[in-house]
Amino acid sequence: MGTLPSAQALMGVSLGFHIVYAALGIGLPLFLLMAEGLSIKRGDELYHQLARRWARTAGLLFAIGAVSGTMLSFELGLLWPEFMRFAGGVIGAPFALEGFAFFTEAIFLGLYLYGERRLSRKAQFLVTIPIAVASAISAVFIISANAWMNTPAGFRVANGMPVDVNPFKAMFNPSMPYETVHGTLASYVATALALGGVYAFAMLRGQRTDYNRRALSLATTVGAIVLPLMLITGHLSARFVAHEEPAKLAAMESLFDTTKGAPMLLGGWPDPATGQTKLAVSIPKALSLLGFENPNATVTGLNAFPGDRRPNPRLVHTFFDLMVLSFFVMVIALAWYWWHRWRRAETPPGNGLLRALVAASPFGFIALQSGWMVTEFGRQPWIIHGVMVVAEGVTPRAGINLVFLVFGLVYIALTIGLLWLLVDGRLIGRPHRRPAEGGTGLVHP
Repeated sequence: MGTLPSAQALMGVSLGFHIVYAALGIGLPLFLLMAEGLSIKRGDELYHQLARRWARTAGLLFAIGAVSGTMLSFELGLLWPEFMRFAGGVIGAPFALEGFAFFTEAIFLGLYLYGERRLSRKAQFLVTIPIAVASAISAVFIISANAWMNTPAGFRVANGMPVDVNPFKAMFNPSMPYETVHGTLASYVATALALGGVYAFAMLRGQRTDYNRRALSLATTVGAIVLPLMLITGHLSARFVAHEEPAKLAAMESLFDTTKGAPMLLGGWPDPATGQTKLAVSIPKALSLLGFENPNATVTGLNAFPGDRRPNPRLVHTFFDLMVLSFFVMVIALAWYWWHRWRRAETPPGNGLLRALVAASPFGFIALQSGWMVTEFGRQPWIIHGVMVVAEGVTPRAGINLVFLVFGLVYIALTIGLLWLLVDGRLIGRPHRRPAEGGTGLVHP
């Protein structure tokens, strides 16, 4: 394995793990906010107990996310020195601002975790607001840096280096509003489906308590609200890609020849050698209609781009289909749950519905990871679109395999430790008691 594939694989594996930690770290604060708000509005202690238990998980994810993010910063400097030399002064602002958001979240999360005995219930609710806002803003800053790689802005190139840098134009680049909103909503959906699966599984095991039913209801409520918003932002993102990143769109839809009234292809296996997509289901003119709001619009195909400047349609199309499939799996599970609630409000969900929720629970993360793969592989071979290819940004040094092994083991250890601590922390089950006088302020089972 050469330097380039190893560096890409290590960065990909690291980001794959980090995205899971980060998505939960973005989603859980929203649930803290909602649970504490419902506890005050309805005078329901169980919602407060839910929030306290989720806060322990949020604190754990915050710590692991900090370790994972630090490792990623080392990898950027170690594996991609030429990219950082070129881009560091352009996209440094969002990374710095993300640090402020990160520490703001840490301060208020600490107040929430250790202030139960000292803060009033209303104050505890108010503390969750900056936690939720800071976590979302942190995501926006980081995603904006990735968006800049897709649509670079805020500089011009002179003698191979960026000059006349405007960091705010770079941060608010054309892709930024689409990617940040869609990515943040995807984190909320992934967290909602994961929590829903946890509590549905608990109910399948016989723990049909009010505590678990409230948790399941709150998780499915967030999922049902945010999932349609994801559909809207996903459509807007696809339209933007159609206009600004035509090679990525062609790879997403496995379109080889420039076509007027282009069809949308569902499924199938692209064959670049023949320019055909085998076993695909074709919807006539749908791609032109969705991408350009004109069923007869011309869509640029992959063959219009030089052979060494085309993304791999097998990777991009497959992950795009997986993202779309994941969306429909989540829609079916949530629609079934709310149909049941509408028709039989007082009847607990049956085992079939609970199993469906458990089965759908990982698809929020599958969709999130697939969407990230589409974004990254669809930009290839560019690391900065139209400016720098991946091979120019990677370290020229060999010996990456050992680094790959060490970093990979660290991420596996972090994930195993996270899962063990979550199980040991008993995320599901009976509600907590309030701490006794003189206690730590944490909630104990």
